[in-house]
Parts: sequence; C-alpha cells; structure tokens
Amino acid sequence: MSRAIDGSKRLNRRKKILKLAKGFRGRRSTNFKAAKDAVTQALSDSYVGRRDKKGTMRSLWISRLNAAVRNEGMSYSRFIDGLTKANVIINRKALSNMAIEDPAAFKAVVETAKKAVGA
Repeated sequence: MSRAIDGSKRLNRRKKILKLAKGFRGRRSTNFKAAKDAVTQALSDSYVGRRDKKGTMRSLWISRLNAAVRNEGMSYSRFIDGLTKANVIINRKALSNMAIEDPAAFKAVVETAKKAVGA
C-alpha cells in the first residue's frame, strides 16, 4: 500500500502546530520542522511558568507586607510571628491587599501582632 502524504490527518496536525507557532520569529513560524521544536519548547516553558508564577506572586505579597509593616515600626518576620501567636489566620495575599486598600484595618492587624509578640 502506498504512503499517504497529503491526507487530512497529517495536514490537520501540521496546521495545529503552525497555528500554535504564530508570532514566532523567522522560519520557526512557517517551517513545520522548526515550528514543531519551537512549539514543544514553548508549551514546556509555559507549563513551568504557571507554577513559577505562584512563587513570584507570593514573594511580591511578602515584599509589600514588609514595606507596609516597617512603616508601622515592625519587621516582617516579627509581624508573621505575632500573627501566628495571636492565632490570626489571614493569608499573605489578603494581608497585602488590606495594606494597600484598607490601611486602617491593616494597622489594627499590626497592633494585634505587636501585642502578641510583646514589642
């Protein structure tokens, strides 16, 4: 039996890869062989990136909290220690948003942490 080189399955597979490669530079966007490698790598990187983003966001929240807490005369580590001792369970994302959007409420949380640490 002869080999089918212009069948619909093959064409659809190539079209799918080239569609994913849209926007790539040079022949990586038009040449199937180059596009296949580029798309494979891009999909792999995007998978890793979605996981890395979680850690990046957490470090951003911690940086914001550190800056906000230092304005209140406390360090970040003492603040978190105080919250733990006071049994205040608020995640870093919520605390970061609170520091930006509602400074009065955040100040109250900082006072709670200060009392718990005894500073």
